[in-house]
Amino acid sequence: MVDSIESSRAVGALGALAQEHRLAVFRLLVQAGPEGLAAGEVSARLGVPPSSLSFHLAQLAQAGLVSQERRSRSIIYRADLAAMNALIGYLTENCCGGIDCGVEGVACDAASEPALGAA
Repeated sequence: MVDSIESSRAVGALGALAQEHRLAVFRLLVQAGPEGLAAGEVSARLGVPPSSLSFHLAQLAQAGLVSQERRSRSIIYRADLAAMNALIGYLTENCCGGIDCGVEGVACDAASEPALGAA
């Protein structure tokens, strides 16, 4: 089961992703998987200047969406997949008011959630 997050953390994560460069950085790091990417590689692949990239990576880290590790002279950034999955779980936990909505990968449990409009 996906760990639940509180709404203030969800707002912070969504706010961090609500910017074109940060969303692109996060998606690239998700694609890179557990190996992550060096900041210079992210900058080169996305065409974002290193000074701007540093700001965007800091925002993603503050939101808990990326982690960093120093490796020799490089800093390796990785997407925090557990945080991403928790955010997705938070967004879908009450999907369709518990009615089967037919969205693959979203478990709607009609027995545990009241239908929309129910008192």
